[in-house]
Amino acid sequence: MKWLLILMAVFAVAASAADITGNWKATADMGNGPMERTFTFKQDGAKLTGETSSEMMGKSAITDGKVEGDAVTFTITASFGDQQMKLNYKGKIVSADNIKFTVESPMGGGGQQIVWDAKRVK
Repeated sequence: MKWLLILMAVFAVAASAADITGNWKATADMGNGPMERTFTFKQDGAKLTGETSSEMMGKSAITDGKVEGDAVTFTITASFGDQQMKLNYKGKIVSADNIKFTVESPMGGGGQQIVWDAKRVK
């Protein structure tokens, strides 16, 4: 009986995790105007894959993606000119249609954080 209760609790937690599969459009304020990035997420349980693109850095595959409760994490390898950089995204699902992401930018050498506000495209 104890195992049945534990199993039911695990399934309840898994079922309550948000599914962020779909298309999202994000904006970030970089001081000299907004920057835009689109995300196409594919979620399978806790695993997250997909791709993202922006005018400045082009398309990148989403790797090492996870959704755990309201937390979203993934990595992209972006191209800036002839340089490649790894960007680690950390996000919080605010609602079914809104995610707030932060990413540490290696540009400028200061390790500045970029805050993205992503909205689901309907």
